[in-house]
Amino acid sequence: MESRGGAPGPYRATKLWNEVTTSFRAGMPLRKHRQHFKKYGNCFTAGEAVDWLYDLLRNNSNFGPEVTRQQTVQLLRKFLKNHVIEDIKGRWGSENLDDNNQLFRFPATSPLKTLPRRHPQLRKNNIDSFSKDKENVFKLRNLSGRTPKKHVLHSSQETTEKVNDEIREDQKNSGDYREISQEDVEEVWRYIILLYLQTILCVPSLEELIDPNQVIPQYVMYNMASTSKRGVVVLQDKSDDLPHWVLSAMKCLANWPRSNDLSNPTYAGFERDVFRTIADYFLGLPEPLLTYEYYELFVNILGLLQPHLERVAVGALQLCCLLLPPPNRRKLQLLMRMISRMSENPDMPRLHDAMGTRALMIHTFSRCVLCCAEEVDLDELLAARLVSFLMDHQQEILQVPTYLQAAVDKQLDYLKKGHVEHPGDALAAPVPAFSYCQQISAQEFDEQKVSTSHAAIAELLENIIKNKSLPRKEKRRKLRQFQKEYPLIYQKRFPTTESEAALFGDKPTIKQPMLILRKPKFGSLRY
Repeated sequence: MESRGGAPGPYRATKLWNEVTTSFRAGMPLRKHRQHFKKYGNCFTAGEAVDWLYDLLRNNSNFGPEVTRQQTVQLLRKFLKNHVIEDIKGRWGSENLDDNNQLFRFPATSPLKTLPRRHPQLRKNNIDSFSKDKENVFKLRNLSGRTPKKHVLHSSQETTEKVNDEIREDQKNSGDYREISQEDVEEVWRYIILLYLQTILCVPSLEELIDPNQVIPQYVMYNMASTSKRGVVVLQDKSDDLPHWVLSAMKCLANWPRSNDLSNPTYAGFERDVFRTIADYFLGLPEPLLTYEYYELFVNILGLLQPHLERVAVGALQLCCLLLPPPNRRKLQLLMRMISRMSENPDMPRLHDAMGTRALMIHTFSRCVLCCAEEVDLDELLAARLVSFLMDHQQEILQVPTYLQAAVDKQLDYLKKGHVEHPGDALAAPVPAFSYCQQISAQEFDEQKVSTSHAAIAELLENIIKNKSLPRKEKRRKLRQFQKEYPLIYQKRFPTTESEAALFGDKPTIKQPMLILRKPKFGSLRY
């Protein structure tokens, strides 16, 4: 299976399931096996299947190298449950699978899952409707079916009052400014964030990924404005915040051992108990931090997590995390900061007998971050991939993007100046460009990676050659080592022994033939 992300689209998890099962069925080696004095053809052992599938998943960009062998076993059990494979006697469904020599085979039935049909009225109001029907743009108010909490409305109202105060001040100076409503401000926020998200993902429409009604402008505005000096969301309603004892436990492990108060009881295994307390709280949340309704959106961004698309993924996740309810965003920020620090802390005591700290963090909290409301077969793998990426880029992803506020301010300024008759027409104003480098194919990326690496290695060789401070003997040793590691690059620089000898002013390694004198022929001593 090629290590590619694929274009964004609906039901991505189901498509990935079909891709993995097809690749597994097409590539898994089959051979004869003997069991209980009987021979079975075209089959494989569970251990062989784990080996092959484990390598496949680790080399696929959708899952990454941090896939564990245990996760691979879990996926094979789902294969058995869904009749992708069956045991040698044709049993499946309720049967179990372990990493052993038990024999399995492929059934005659197809392993592919059918994609569910989309409801014809689902997600009709997409980003295209904003540009095609400007007159209806500002009629999307309060269609989300959910009432924002008081602290969000309070913040939104404050923001609107601040904007209106600025407008009144400008009106004193110019006399031509019009007053805009809170609904106008909210719809501008909705439009701008959807527009930028569509631009970053390079898709013609977002209708397959998110319903615009799922974008709550009050959440975005609150997450942008109500933050601490470190960029973490500050909640006005403390009942939505993490309990004090959870915050204390997270602070203890995030700053270990500096925050370890000597007045607190410590004992062997104290850190494990503190970690278990935090894990129990997050595992007990009623829904994942990224919420069920944004599952499809985040799963699609997972396909941008390739090395040459890393900046695109960071930008998309930065916007998507602004859509979260403020309490969820705050919990996500604090959790990512804690597990990132713990994973990078060399002084952190071992918290699990079989797993390292990073693997334990991903294994424990992945389902707390991303999960589907309905059972999805690849949930664990997809969630682990996303959490791993969030850990590595949490500081940048969970910060407030300044360009978004600037774009909204420009649209509001265009609207309040009354340059158009209808508020919706203000959205025709030019939006500041926000784009990344031109996307290239995976093949082009691999070719550029090789050429760039060769150029860097060749430059290293030249540095060794031209280093006058390097002793003669040491330079010879380094060149011999370089020749052993990169023979092709070395040969290109020194195609002949003479060219290499000229570097040290040595004589050619091939010696010239010496003058050979003919031996005299002696006649016979007999007369």
